Amino acid sequence: MNSDHQQTKPTLALADAQPQDWEILPIANADIRLLHDFLPSKRASQLQELLTEQVAWRRDHVQLFGKRHPIPRLHQWYGEPGAVYRWSGIEMQPQPWLDELLLVRDRLQNLLDQTFNSTLINFYRDGNDSMGWHADDEKELGGQPVIASISLGSTRDFLLRPKDKSTGATQSIPLTHGSLLLMKGQTQHQWQHSLPKRLRCREPRINLTFRQIETAAN
Repeated sequence: MNSDHQQTKPTLALADAQPQDWEILPIANADIRLLHDFLPSKRASQLQELLTEQVAWRRDHVQLFGKRHPIPRLHQWYGEPGAVYRWSGIEMQPQPWLDELLLVRDRLQNLLDQTFNSTLINFYRDGNDSMGWHADDEKELGGQPVIASISLGSTRDFLLRPKDKSTGATQSIPLTHGSLLLMKGQTQHQWQHSLPKRLRCREPRINLTFRQIETAAN
């Protein structure tokens, strides 16, 4: 990175969110909140375009029933040195932060009074790309993970279902361009989430989930 680039660090104008702006979702055994306009539309589009071009996207495979299957999306992992993320047999070493990611991370930390040392970025190229049912409950994320999820691009349905199916029904949350979904408390231990295919969707979507990896180097 040259000195000229360092002197012209980009800026992102984020919404000055107030506590009353949050929509607290009435979901039992979970703490889930939605801020619809965390990023103004223009800034969200700028960030989406930049990430699409600058992220070194990777496509991994998972082993299911003795066969290797490509993950139906592209992704990448950014964070502090030592913030290694392991899931489904995949180990993701953190890439050095992009300037724009640090700007978003710093605004999130100020807004939420929460530390984040990493982010998983998923690129859904169209409605054929998806995310299966899972919970972000890996031991590296601690006992009560705080997940801050920013959506860019096409609106997609974010589904939630209780791990104990007798305790509730599946919920659907449309995540719009520039929105922020916050999940904390017992959410990851009580609920699973997914992003299903939507074959009529032709537009791309990028999702950033900021996390705190407890095993990261200081």
